Amino acid sequence: MKPEHLPLLNSVSAPAVHPDGSRAVVSVIRPDFDADAYVGQLWNVPLDPGQLPRRFTRGFKDSGPAFSPDGLALAFLRVTGPSAKPQLFVVEAGGGEPRALTERPLGVDGFSWSPDSHRIVFSSREPAPGRYGTWEDVGPAAEDPRLITDYQYRLNGVGYTKDKPARLFVLDVPEFGEEPRVVPRGRAQRNHPPAGDVPPARQLTSATTDHESAVFSADGAFVYFVCAPPGSDDTLEMAIYRVPAGGGEPLRVEPEGAPRQTVQDVRQSKDGRWLFFIARVLGESGTDFVARNAVLYCMPTDGGEAAALTDPEIMDVACPGDRLELRGPAGAVVLNNAQGTVELLELHATGDHALLVHGDRVVTGAAWAGGSMLVTFSDPSTAGDVAVLEDGQLRLLTDFAAALRVQADVVVPQELTFVSTDGYPVHGWLVSPAGKGPHPVLLSVHGGPFAQYTVALHDEAQVYAGAGYAVVMCNPRGSAGYGRDHGHAIKGAMGTFDMQDVLAFLEGALDKFPALDAARLGIMGGSYGGYLTALTIARDHRFSAAIVERGFLDPVSFEGSADIGWYFAAEYMGRSRHAVDAQSPMQHAEKVRTPTLVIHSEDDLRCPVEQGQRYFTALKRNGVPAELLLFPGEDHELSRSGTPHHRRLRFEHILRWWSRFLPTAANPAGPVS
Repeated sequence: MKPEHLPLLNSVSAPAVHPDGSRAVVSVIRPDFDADAYVGQLWNVPLDPGQLPRRFTRGFKDSGPAFSPDGLALAFLRVTGPSAKPQLFVVEAGGGEPRALTERPLGVDGFSWSPDSHRIVFSSREPAPGRYGTWEDVGPAAEDPRLITDYQYRLNGVGYTKDKPARLFVLDVPEFGEEPRVVPRGRAQRNHPPAGDVPPARQLTSATTDHESAVFSADGAFVYFVCAPPGSDDTLEMAIYRVPAGGGEPLRVEPEGAPRQTVQDVRQSKDGRWLFFIARVLGESGTDFVARNAVLYCMPTDGGEAAALTDPEIMDVACPGDRLELRGPAGAVVLNNAQGTVELLELHATGDHALLVHGDRVVTGAAWAGGSMLVTFSDPSTAGDVAVLEDGQLRLLTDFAAALRVQADVVVPQELTFVSTDGYPVHGWLVSPAGKGPHPVLLSVHGGPFAQYTVALHDEAQVYAGAGYAVVMCNPRGSAGYGRDHGHAIKGAMGTFDMQDVLAFLEGALDKFPALDAARLGIMGGSYGGYLTALTIARDHRFSAAIVERGFLDPVSFEGSADIGWYFAAEYMGRSRHAVDAQSPMQHAEKVRTPTLVIHSEDDLRCPVEQGQRYFTALKRNGVPAELLLFPGEDHELSRSGTPHHRRLRFEHILRWWSRFLPTAANPAGPVS
């Protein structure tokens, strides 16, 4: 695979299944170099083997499809151009011209249908008057100053949040053929420009905190959602609330005896008796998030204790889409991170459970309706496809990766386990180019740290293998997917067991495979991977070069500048200055001798750009060959969702760097810039 093959990576959404179970609709999104944006449409995927998938919409970027419960309509989010915000649209289930339902200045973040199919609840950021273009001739530089009183006031990819909180709105969906009611112009506010032909939306919540994951109750009388409770600014708590669908005061829904936790999603069972929700316990401090696995809970709707349906010590679950998926009157379907894969599980309020999908794949979404379970997934040969679960097996319904396999050489990773120096097993993969070698080796370290490399097609490893490099990647202690003890092992000890594990995995691969060139090694990583790369090259000088990307590099300055800085370093490293310094790459930068490319995005709020700038300066001051590559307009997600132009340039600069210190036949050395 080469950088120019990025547009062949089709990202497939969780499926929306028609209530009769006959078909699904998914969004298929891809990078587009000409538009320098992500484009894509909705696709209709029939279950009938005699019918082929076909494009269902023709928008610039259509995503997030959801059928109405009666099956007559399909709602989705549409972006009409490169600089436009996502708005809510609806189209007849059989096809036709989509109709806009919103015209929100900052767009719509998510939505959910009511059980009677007549209403939709959606979340949207509400700009404060005079900000974000709500007043003519008042640009960002002319806005009033912001008075900050809370720890939590910014979010990577969003920016400031207190002056544009995510609030909930309800609208009545017009019948097809009916003229929509519009907002009367005389009632329009200065920060709410009059809509064209969209129906009016009723604001349901008004607090200054973000309100998220809104869904109707089973009878449509209430809307459940999650938000930070009052007085929780110094914690990570998120709680369950409900508000009358017609308007009223939100009330907190508190499980009896529940510890401090952050709720991620909530949904009422179809029979109305139970509330399912996913949450992480936070410990007594309210910020102890380290290696806390997400758990599926169930509690009676009328109140009572919440029972954990998944084991917090060994399982880490997530929603199979934008929200929890229900199956049957009192069942829920969730994803589970499991040793480099993602499984699909079904659990019931009674405690019954079933493993639906497992094996060498990453399930990314699932939905059930009309007796059909549809699944979206990725594996070593596809970035996203759709299958139906039949008799315990997946039957493939799409092949969105066909063009990628034809035009690019996709390398299937080899799964490996090696033993660390203290006998601990370390699991990972080798992605090796064709040929006998010897191949230069890149040790790649994932972010997180409570994350995992998986068996799914990984564009990074594929591009480097296509350039002639063997890529070694593993899930050391600190990673997710291997139980809480595995993830918790580096709390207060970052740069110890994790560094030991990645180096042991590298040495195991070098010993096992003669085609790997032990004399030509590189190391690279982003975010926490950038952290561990920077700390490793301060202690181990075997590497010909390194790349430190969007790194967590100085925990001291991180505390006041990162959107998570006020708690992250303290929870992972402790509060002792001596202990923090021992784990800090910046405190050990003077020991680095390895040529290093530092990559950072200027709008990164997760690991702010000063982290990379200060680290680069420290290397230069110490005489280390170093370069700083800065991307304007990008945030922490550059490598995953940055503009296609920047993603391609990022790959080209990375390959240029490796060609300078580790040239290959496919990536030969060029002139030094």
